[in-house]
Amino acid sequence: MTTDATSPAGALSGLRVIEMGTLLAGPFCGQLLGDFGAEVIKIEPPGKGDPMREWGQEKAHGKSLWWPVIARNKKSITLNLREEAGQEIVRELVRDADFLLENFRPGTMERWNLDYQTLAEINPKLIMIRVSGFGQTGPYSKRAGFGAVGESMGGLRYVCGDPRTPPSRMGISIGDSLAATFACVGALSALHYRERTGRGQVVDSAIYEAVLNMMESLVTEYDAVGYIRERQGSILPNVAPSNVYPTKDDKLHLIAANQDTVFRRLAAAMGRPELAEDPRYSSHTARGQRQQELDELISEWTRTLTQEELIGLMDEHGIPAGGIYRAPEMLEDPHFKARQAIIEVMHPELGSLKMQNIAPKLSLTPGQVRAVGPELGQHNEEVYRGVLGYDDARLQSLRDQGII
Repeated sequence: MTTDATSPAGALSGLRVIEMGTLLAGPFCGQLLGDFGAEVIKIEPPGKGDPMREWGQEKAHGKSLWWPVIARNKKSITLNLREEAGQEIVRELVRDADFLLENFRPGTMERWNLDYQTLAEINPKLIMIRVSGFGQTGPYSKRAGFGAVGESMGGLRYVCGDPRTPPSRMGISIGDSLAATFACVGALSALHYRERTGRGQVVDSAIYEAVLNMMESLVTEYDAVGYIRERQGSILPNVAPSNVYPTKDDKLHLIAANQDTVFRRLAAAMGRPELAEDPRYSSHTARGQRQQELDELISEWTRTLTQEELIGLMDEHGIPAGGIYRAPEMLEDPHFKARQAIIEVMHPELGSLKMQNIAPKLSLTPGQVRAVGPELGQHNEEVYRGVLGYDDARLQSLRDQGII
């Protein structure tokens, strides 16, 4: 792993992204593009930067441990976008950019005269990636829309958690990350279209729609038969057995044996092959109707085994199963190590840091973590001098005005 953010690597090397916006929904899209080699120039407010520099669990000296991940492979420049002089610099940067990525509230870019029509006149090949709570159109478009709201209105929150309690949130900012991932898919789709036509376009990724698109057949079930999915705790309704089961050594192990052939193998592993022939459990529908009963039966069996013994039986019989992992288990798992799912990178102040590697893995043009999240304005000189050709006098004037 190198620590030089200027060293291109990956399938997207040679592409330039101007990243505007803060927090997670936009910047995670920038991380994905940068992971695969795009040059990501991140614009941050002078003096304070992206709030993500302060988010997450901190070390004693106050350094965020989230920032090195979300801002990896990016170059940081400072620029005051609220001033006309700052907006004009964006228009200069756009001339040679492939993507402009933003996640401000809809209407902000238009107020700054940075709307797509204006930018496309400067660079018709530009692809503008816009991530927001509710999208760029519609009656809610101007509303503030954080990820939690998108998760709620997109349907995810209602089905998460124990049915005896109010809806739960996921332990991560899943709405923001989903919108960013869909934005990345849209950006690469638009890039393919541009290769054929030479024309850029707008990618409009709404958080609530990204969540909605992950909700499987939830809407169709209600539309067709009036069925509303409810919170079911650790199960999916009528999909059995697929749950977390206790072991003799007080561990939790997930077993997913809901397919008929897999349940047959689980019954054999339990030493009870007759269960697969029992009309109460022999079909997907029958098992779903007796979900709790079946889970209790399996739990009685798993409690007689240590987790290591259970893993051995699951592997021997070809049954999908796995432990409930936290970070310690991930770091020790031999499969994670063999595939380098977690890598070690060097931070100039924090030293060695472990973080998730790039996914998916490409055989010919894999991505690379070239650098952790940069210091605020670390690349001002490189971008303003090297990319835009500003001289000392111009740079000093911009500093004096508080533009950079």
